[in-house]
Order: sequence, then C-alpha cells, then structure tokens
Amino acid sequence: MKKKSWIAYSLAAACVATAVISVCLGDTYISPFQVFQSFAGKGSDTNSMIIEMLRLPRITTALLVGASLAVAGSILQGIVRNPMASPEMLGVTGGASAAAVAFLTFAAGTVSIRWLPVSALAGAGAVSLVLYLFAWKRGVTSMRLILIGVGMSALMSGATTMMIVFNPKNDAGQAYTWLTGSVYAANWENVLLLLPWTIILMPLTMLMTRHVNIAQLGDDIATSSGSRVQLNRFILLMISVALAGSAVSVGGGIGFVGLLAPHMARKLIGANFKWVMPVSAMLGAIIVMLADLIGRTAFLPLDVPAGVFTAAIGAPFFIYLLYARRNES
Repeated sequence: MKKKSWIAYSLAAACVATAVISVCLGDTYISPFQVFQSFAGKGSDTNSMIIEMLRLPRITTALLVGASLAVAGSILQGIVRNPMASPEMLGVTGGASAAAVAFLTFAAGTVSIRWLPVSALAGAGAVSLVLYLFAWKRGVTSMRLILIGVGMSALMSGATTMMIVFNPKNDAGQAYTWLTGSVYAANWENVLLLLPWTIILMPLTMLMTRHVNIAQLGDDIATSSGSRVQLNRFILLMISVALAGSAVSVGGGIGFVGLLAPHMARKLIGANFKWVMPVSAMLGAIIVMLADLIGRTAFLPLDVPAGVFTAAIGAPFFIYLLYARRNES
C-alpha cells in the first residue's frame, strides 16, 4: 500500500511539474519565478496575457483530454478483458471523428464552429449505441463487443476518408489536423466544456472499480458473486464513451493514449482497478501534456499536433502487443 501511495504521489508531482514546465516554455521563455508572480497577480501584463490566455487553457485542456482518454481506455480494457482494447479500437474515436468531419464538410460556414465539439460527442454516443445493439444477443459478451467494435472503427474510418475526398470545398487541412489530434488554440471555453464531464464521471468511475475488478473473473463468476454483469457493463461502457467522446470533441483524434496509459499503470501499480484508474488518469495527462509541449517547442515556428507524437509511440507498442499475444487462443 505504501509503495502504491508513493507511486501515486510521485505521478501527481510529475503531473504538476510537467504543467509548470509547459507554462514556462514556448516562443517566449517565462521563468518559473515569473510564472508564480503572474499567478500571484504581480507579473507583467505581457507575461500574464501569454500565461492566462494562451498557455494555461491549452495545458489544462491537454491535461483533461489525456486523463479522460486514459480512464476511458482503462474501463474498456477492464470490461472487455483485452489489453488491446481502447476507444480507437471500439470505434468511439472513429464515430466522433466522422461526425466532426461531417460537420466541417457540410455545416462549416453556415453553423458556428462552436458546435463542432457537440457534433463529435453526438457521433461518439451514436456509434456506441449502435455497437451495443449489434453486440446484444441475450446479453453482451466481451468478444462480440470487441469484434463488432473493430468493424465499426473500420466503417467510421472509411466514411471519414470518403467525406474528406469528396469535400466540396476541397480543403482537407482543418479536417486532417483535427483527425491527427491537437489542442492548438484551446481556450477556456474548451476547458469549461470538458470540466463537467471530468468532475462528474471520474468519481463515478472510482465508485464502479469494484465491478471492473469482478468482471476480470469472467461473466459466470461475476454473476454468481451477485454482480449485475450486463447492467454494470453497459454503465461502464457509457462512462467510457462519454469520457472519450468529450475528450475527442475538444482535442481531436489524439490516438493511443487510452492504450498506453492503462498498460503503464498496471506495470507500476498492479491489476487492481481501484489504483489503475487514478494512476492511468495521471499518466494520460502527462503523456498528452508532454506530446503537446514537444509539438509546440521542438519545431518552432511550426506547431506539430500532439497526436503525431502519441501515435509515434503508440503504434509500435500496439504492434508489440499483437506480436506478444500471437500464440494466445
């Protein structure tokens, strides 16, 4: 217990340190002392404007997006009992992406761009409901859920590509940037959009961790222990979809965070989801903040989307998982 607490506190400190470093670095370097001066209301107007209006909302958005995607991935890996499960694999991210690209293709210019996150969230929700209905046959099994999810993901990917190709405006740049995943130009409005989902769903997830742990034993044992397997699975799936959909609606398709963070958490803390969930959240936040920091500082004056760096790490890791499990039935 002491080791787990020490790891959790260390990650919390690393999360704060990453956020402070991110505030300091950029086109204009601001020292940590000047950052704290600005927080205390004693900094220069220029520094305060850069921190409060440009960097802080972007970093806060990255933190919330990373934590939400990581917890969503933890839930999916728990209820599906498959270490390769993630919002991307089950089509949740694909549904949000398809809806967002449809908005950019058919509604941009006639409807306010502020409705883009709402469109993406609706797409994630719609795909998850279709997924659950297709997977239902006297209940939903983990295997059917993941197999149909892979199919839904491929379908959404094809629909997204087709809309980009046939875009009448012939301008795919904005869509591709969104699909890659970026918190560029994030503002406090984005933070306020994400915050309620995080505040409500994260504690609810912690209350459901017992059911995730029981689900690891299999449906038969979980049912015999008194767990309402189908109801709990549906609730957990909806929580995962809401977390992933809200994150994707603001940050775009930042991939592999929901795959990487839970694996890292289990290596550090063990298989108990009471600890895996919060540790995954902190790891996800650190991953996205670091990816965004590298993207906006390493290639100045270019601002490279954070999703490029998460994919550069996540894709090889996914291939490794496939290789490691190649002999499993």
